[in-house]
Amino acid sequence: MYNAVRIEKGHGGWGGPLVIQPTEKKNKIVSITGGGIDPLTRKIAKLTGAEAIDGFSNGVPDDEMACVIINCGGTLRCGVYPKKGVMTVNITPVGQSGPLAEFIKEDIYVSGVVESGITPADGSEVPVEEDTAEEEVVEEAAPAADAPKENWVARGGKALAGFATKCVQGGKEAIDITIKDILPFMAFYSLLIGLIEFSGLGALMGQYVYPYLGTLPGLLILVIICALPMISPLVGSGALIGQVLSVLVGYGIMIGAFPVVLALPALFAVDAQVGCDFIPVGLSMGDAASDTVDIGVPSVLLSRLFTGPIMVLIAYFVATML
Repeated sequence: MYNAVRIEKGHGGWGGPLVIQPTEKKNKIVSITGGGIDPLTRKIAKLTGAEAIDGFSNGVPDDEMACVIINCGGTLRCGVYPKKGVMTVNITPVGQSGPLAEFIKEDIYVSGVVESGITPADGSEVPVEEDTAEEEVVEEAAPAADAPKENWVARGGKALAGFATKCVQGGKEAIDITIKDILPFMAFYSLLIGLIEFSGLGALMGQYVYPYLGTLPGLLILVIICALPMISPLVGSGALIGQVLSVLVGYGIMIGAFPVVLALPALFAVDAQVGCDFIPVGLSMGDAASDTVDIGVPSVLLSRLFTGPIMVLIAYFVATML
């Protein structure tokens, strides 16, 4: 017998409240945060009687997930599970964001959740699944014998109208992504550079950090640290750490403390962890079997330790040859 819980958004959060009711089939509370089983996952599992699973290390079929707990900062992962119809609990206070924002709805997604926002639900709040398998009678009208066929002008007009509609819709989506995703990051970069400049941190970094980071051995050490399997899923979340490091490197180039020739290898050094938080989600989107996910996640994580330094070395030699 499973119990229902009510999950409400926290400070700055969005969506919900959600009522999670595990069943005999959907009896797993899946944590995909890159750091084992999150405390929120454990609390939901304890209150519901369902099983807490580390979804980063163990593949779980979508139809067995009662809900999934993520820590996405506003990228693709926010909308992947709502698109699949899986109740999604985001620890980070993020609303409708990312390429799949259209699938993020209040009745399937809640963010900014803290442990105090998870409480037992009474019987009236338990969602009741209605049997919608009613027989529908579809009457097919017989095509009229004298229906005129479309000529090439009509077909061409429809095709042109369809193409124009897709272009307009693409433009709307591009503007929407720019406003919701790109401009906030641009504002963040501007703020970060302003703080570095105003606080004097840039001068300290130019004196103590850039002389060591601005060398090939320094970049190799950085890429190994970023690619460590136990670190990369955590620092890869939302690609925020890589973006911050890129801003710091760019600032060093701007003030002349970081060699311009190392800009390309530095790009690969700070991006070794990118996507490591998304590996199980990506495998799930590709309909990978549970055994494939179990083997694929550590394999990709370990491969970054080898491919990361190789990419930096290749980028370094290419940059020095230009």
